[in-house]
Amino acid sequence: MQDLIRHLPAVIYEYTIYPDGQPRFTYVSESSESILGLAPEVILADASILDSIIHEDDRESQQETSALSIQESRDWNWEGRMRVKENIIWVEVKSNHELRPDGIIIRRGVIQDITERKELARESEQRYLSLVDRLPIGIVVHKQGKLVFANSQAYQILACKKSDELIGTEVLNFVHPEYHQRIARRMKETAGLLAPMVEQKYVRMDGKVIDVETMSSPFTFQGEPCMQVIFRDITERKQTEERIKKNETLLAQLFQNIPMAVVLLNEQGKVEQVNKGFEEMFGFTLDELKGKSINDFIVPEELVHEGVDLNNLITANRIVSIETIRKNRNGKLVNVILYGMPVMLDNQTIGIYGVYVDFTDRKKVEEELKIRNTELDNFVYKVSHDLRAPLSSILGLVNLARLPGNTDNPMDYIDIIGEKVQHLDHFIGDVLSHSKNLKMDVTTSKVDFEHIIDRTFEDLNYLEGAKEMVRHVRIEGVEFYSDPWRISEIFRNLISNAVKYRQLNITTPEINVKIRVDNHHAEIVFADNGIGIDDINLAKIFEMFYRATEQSDGSGIGLYIVKNAVEKLGGQISVASKVSQGTRFSIVLPNRISSFVPASKSQVVEEHE
Repeated sequence: MQDLIRHLPAVIYEYTIYPDGQPRFTYVSESSESILGLAPEVILADASILDSIIHEDDRESQQETSALSIQESRDWNWEGRMRVKENIIWVEVKSNHELRPDGIIIRRGVIQDITERKELARESEQRYLSLVDRLPIGIVVHKQGKLVFANSQAYQILACKKSDELIGTEVLNFVHPEYHQRIARRMKETAGLLAPMVEQKYVRMDGKVIDVETMSSPFTFQGEPCMQVIFRDITERKQTEERIKKNETLLAQLFQNIPMAVVLLNEQGKVEQVNKGFEEMFGFTLDELKGKSINDFIVPEELVHEGVDLNNLITANRIVSIETIRKNRNGKLVNVILYGMPVMLDNQTIGIYGVYVDFTDRKKVEEELKIRNTELDNFVYKVSHDLRAPLSSILGLVNLARLPGNTDNPMDYIDIIGEKVQHLDHFIGDVLSHSKNLKMDVTTSKVDFEHIIDRTFEDLNYLEGAKEMVRHVRIEGVEFYSDPWRISEIFRNLISNAVKYRQLNITTPEINVKIRVDNHHAEIVFADNGIGIDDINLAKIFEMFYRATEQSDGSGIGLYIVKNAVEKLGGQISVASKVSQGTRFSIVLPNRISSFVPASKSQVVEEHE
């Protein structure tokens, strides 16, 4: 046991608080000297010596959380900085809480150096700040109502020139007075929660009132809980077209209770003991494992040789630390860091300790972070490009109109500019729809397919060729319950594509919709007689920003939104197509009639607010 504790990458301790309030350490492992710079005997002699190396900025939180855990008789967890020799390190302290009948409180736990983890988090935060600074939307971060960060676009939207005009100011300072109470109440009600997008008014630093769309979400900034607010100026849009509401949304006692899986093997490599953490991680009890080879239970077949080699290395008095894979009782693979340590007596190996730290979630997060970072880079580039392209065209027309001697009709330029602005707005709408689909919870209410399809055709009537489309719609079966907004988004994009990619050389472009609903599913078949898609492009049409043809200058995000909406609703989608004959989409969606709960009047009012 002492060898195990000696080599663990953490300080193991036992801390006793007596009824008179006098505390003292009754046990401190040897690793305290390498991690905390204090020998165990120093800490044992004076418990306050450990408090003296806590960073002055973190002492208050350490004292408050410690006192609260005693008051509420619960386990204690704390993260903070300590001064070790000439360095400052981050540590994580975890301990259980035991109150004895005689009033004595005993804490048993671990102190781990998490400096590297904090550095990785800081690097990730810096990368985030670098990325958001290039986004064409305003982003600010506030802590308890005071701004601690604002990106370049936020300064531009709010007409600020210096950073000290925003940083440190109250977030309500640039909210229009008529929205103060509403926003203050909203901040209080949604503290620490994702708040959906709302429209409100801001007052810029130059006094100009602007309309904005905003949303907020919890965010950790410089290691502290904050709120992130994303907003964009929609003043011009609101002046020229119908209001659009979108939602954007933009981790023995010591042996048994140590928060790791531990197994003790004898000199023959057979199981002698396992702790609770091992049973929880792998699902095997000591009765099942005792006297048997651990490799027969948790080592995957392809890693059997690794398990044998590790035992041989440890038996030869070598300490092993590797990242590897093990399996639990159900066959599920677990990513672990394995620490193997020999137990020595008179230079003879009398046992082996194996310590397993499950880092499956961390590995998933790291892989997900890599994927998301790549997606974000691509997304920022694509969105920036598609936002700038129409703006560059507009600027070119403006410069052309200013040329001396230009006799062109200005109305021709205005028509072109209108088309570019409309294209830009449609692209932004598609991006917002995608964001809303990702972040918004699925709601359930009765879906009126006929009304949705009719309204969609009316909304898309402005598209060239829309009035020529002949539609055939057949709906049969029972009532269908799902998310009306996502259903509308599916039909909006399918119908829009059918119009854009119709065959220009035929007189009767058609759309056929067949919907059959039972108590379990809705089967939707959407077909057109458009230009069709070849086999090479067919496999890629659901990818973001993919365009299979140059016939339309759409955003390339429509079918991506359709697929994501179908998946959000728990459904499936497939596609078949032939060039010059048309395309057919088959969608199956679950009928949520059994889970539908009518909203109360107050809920309806709240949702509309």
